[in-house]
Amino acid sequence: MKKIVLTGGGTAGHVTPNLALLPSLRADGFEVRYIGSYNGMEKKLITAADIPYDGISSGKLRRYFDLKNFSDPFRVLKGFAEAHHILRKYRPDVVFSKGGFVAVPVVLAAHQLKIPVIIHESDMTPGLANKICIPSATKVCCNFPETLQYLPEEKAVLSGSPIREELLTGDRATGLKYAKLYDTRPVILVIGGSLGSVVVNNAVRAALPALLEKFQVIHICGKGNLDESLIGTHGYVQYEYVDTPLRHLFAAADLVISRAGANSICELLALRKPNILIPLSAKASRGDQILNARSFAKQGYSALLEEEVMTADTLLAAVNDTYAKRAEYISAMRQSHQGNAVETIMGLIRELTKDAE
Repeated sequence: MKKIVLTGGGTAGHVTPNLALLPSLRADGFEVRYIGSYNGMEKKLITAADIPYDGISSGKLRRYFDLKNFSDPFRVLKGFAEAHHILRKYRPDVVFSKGGFVAVPVVLAAHQLKIPVIIHESDMTPGLANKICIPSATKVCCNFPETLQYLPEEKAVLSGSPIREELLTGDRATGLKYAKLYDTRPVILVIGGSLGSVVVNNAVRAALPALLEKFQVIHICGKGNLDESLIGTHGYVQYEYVDTPLRHLFAAADLVISRAGANSICELLALRKPNILIPLSAKASRGDQILNARSFAKQGYSALLEEEVMTADTLLAAVNDTYAKRAEYISAMRQSHQGNAVETIMGLIRELTKDAE
């Protein structure tokens, strides 16, 4: 039986793409293990998926001064020794890394043991952890054409981000029934990120009377962000958070308004949903969402509305324009090579393990 080790951690974005590969890996007969940090958030997600889990020491590598800069290198060295021991014992045929600092010692140990490594970079420019890992990688997958210029040509693969299989199995009728909406008007799905976005929420609600003249709105607004004064508004439904039924709400949506996190926009691409991206402003982030959104807008997959110019009026105008051009957006997304990331990455895994028993 062929063996693979998955690694990555620190945020859900470093874990969920690994989980998205699971059905295909299991269908191909791979024995799967995961290496993460001792008690990182990845441990709960991975063990819940019934994957054997090994924890190692992990330290953060910083570009700025911090007293932990003196102790964390020793944690990384310890993590390297632990990863080396696990990999030598388990002898996987390939390692797939989604990034995060816990992945660094795993990738370096795999390289020393001559185990092929595939790494995935979600953002436009490689983060520090992946920059360290790239020389040890066999292949480097990425989400954006612009990222290719930062990668060794012989290693670079434009793949997009692996999407959970269940997200692609939504049913429009089930979604409409769940939201208590009707099939007589188009549906806008608003997602402000896992914690919601006050700025997006306020703009949507300010534009709501005009939006509801033509559309129905499903608004996932984040914990603590419900507006009780709008409960019962005809054609408008709001949720703090949606888990399992989210695939059905996506299926019900004719247009999506979303933040521009790398995994989120790759989901929209895979689902071929016309969308308006409102990236987190540079004041509140390092600007990666702005770069993500501009790339998707340039490729014709998304409309871009930057937070700094967003008002009820500009949002309404963007909605009307994007909906009118929805066929153009869908056509562009259908031609993309970034919407089949699971199959692209599985192709690389199969190629690197074709001689394994």
